[in-house]
Amino acid sequence: MNKRQKNGRGRAGRRRGLLRRLAGLLIIAAAAYAVIFYVLPNPLQVDPEWKGTDKPIFIKGKYTGYSASGSGESLVLPLPLLQKAVDSSIRYESGTKSVILTTDSELLYMQADKKAASLNNKPIQLRLAPEERGGITYLPAETLKSLYGLDVHENAETGAVLIMTAGETVPLGQVQKNKAVLRTEATIHAPVLAKMKAGTKVRIWSRQEEWLYVQMDSGYAGYVKAAELAETGSKTVKKKTSAPTRAERSWDGKAVNLTWEAVYNRNPTPASIGKLTGVNVVSPTWFKIVDGEGNVRSQADQAYVTWAHGQGMEVWGLLSNSFDPDLTAQALSTYEKRMRTIVQMLEYCDLYNLDGINIDFENVYTKDGDSVTQFMRELKPMAQAKNLILSIDVTPKSNSEMWSLFLDRRALGALADFIIVMAYDEHWASSPEAGSVASLSWSQNSMERILEEDAVPARKLVLGVPLYTRIWTEQKVEGTTKVSSKAVGMEAVADIIRSKKLKPVLSKDTGQNYVEYKEDGVLRKIWIEDKVSLQSRVKLAKSLKLGGIASWNRSFADEAAWETLGGIH
Repeated sequence: MNKRQKNGRGRAGRRRGLLRRLAGLLIIAAAAYAVIFYVLPNPLQVDPEWKGTDKPIFIKGKYTGYSASGSGESLVLPLPLLQKAVDSSIRYESGTKSVILTTDSELLYMQADKKAASLNNKPIQLRLAPEERGGITYLPAETLKSLYGLDVHENAETGAVLIMTAGETVPLGQVQKNKAVLRTEATIHAPVLAKMKAGTKVRIWSRQEEWLYVQMDSGYAGYVKAAELAETGSKTVKKKTSAPTRAERSWDGKAVNLTWEAVYNRNPTPASIGKLTGVNVVSPTWFKIVDGEGNVRSQADQAYVTWAHGQGMEVWGLLSNSFDPDLTAQALSTYEKRMRTIVQMLEYCDLYNLDGINIDFENVYTKDGDSVTQFMRELKPMAQAKNLILSIDVTPKSNSEMWSLFLDRRALGALADFIIVMAYDEHWASSPEAGSVASLSWSQNSMERILEEDAVPARKLVLGVPLYTRIWTEQKVEGTTKVSSKAVGMEAVADIIRSKKLKPVLSKDTGQNYVEYKEDGVLRKIWIEDKVSLQSRVKLAKSLKLGGIASWNRSFADEAAWETLGGIH
């Protein structure tokens, strides 16, 4: 072996030794890293994401991404956050830079940069006006505390604003040891957010095995070991209570038996109506919005009200939208127009001594559904202040743009005293095929869908039933069956059955009596509204524990109808 070969082998050996030493050092370093970061507690301290933010807002221990402005009585809160976390129904109307806030008993109207406001349509002066800044509207915290019962805590050191809503409860705790550490995650290997002294008070927002997610008054929130805290009770924000509504006082456990009085050109003579056995509410179709400004036309009759009250019946005046979608879109578009309608209706209620208002808005563009809900939201506290019952008529759920989809039945169920489901016109006047006006199974499905899908309380839901029947005509024209119909009352159907000596047969599919006959070379079909069909509806309403029954309309009924519907009581 020559000298060059010996030197080569020596250098290779030294390299291998160096690599072995480097590998050893790496193993030692990795072990040390593992001990530090996977065995020993993580000593690294970090700042929260909101550090450096002016007036950061927290809800349920979490940074919302929003900031407040001002402090003390001058504190203002951003509208988008309030809509997201406090009340999603707060309405902002950009045209007038106005904000409308509602509770069960209060309707507050404010405008940006104006201290002049109104509460339940009565003028008030705010201590602090709403303001617009950077495209965001800010509302005075003191006003929100009063209206919603919010609890707002400000920290002088960090500027953090902690908000709790009315009725909310959070457990409280106190740090027991000086070395308690607040971490970003529920592990000792997570970075440190803050070191807490013994006696530090915290809110306990959640638990995760032996860890608690807590928040200090400074806004700092993170995880601490449960063993390092002592629970000291809880904080509950007092829920605002309001007096029971008249519906709750007068109708609790009592079934509604309403019939609509259809008034077209003139009012009926009360003496000609006779006894409506079992009926405890009449709803005459007296009022309608007649223009895009929200003005209301009245056909109310004091003699009718006096008669109804003398019969022991309440009178809930019906307000319609004239079934005009364009008029409705205009009339409900602004607070000023909606309030014009509301004020006029309330004045009519005072003038004629009415007991309630029945809203019947139909044929509405789907895009205007929110405005219908807002109208009810604004009407509710105003009607409640007048001790009036508030009800609204809705159709069964369907895919119809103009007759069903605009209705937010879930929201309306929270706003109205009663939701009346017009469970009829399953087969309507111009239906392409003949069929029942309201088969029992269809009626039941209509009610159950709203109960289950929209969570409307059964006690608020009233089953609407038809007192009319459609006589269907089917005629062959050039090989095609042409279908037409006309609506008639109960006595007219009874006369046809008697005069033609027809024998009704119970239709299992509809739960109704059915007849058909030939006349003038065409086929007539009738799914009959009579004692049998009404009894089944009463039974349905009772089985679902509904708030009652409403019938359309009084003029179609015979005497037996009132006796049958009276079974709802």
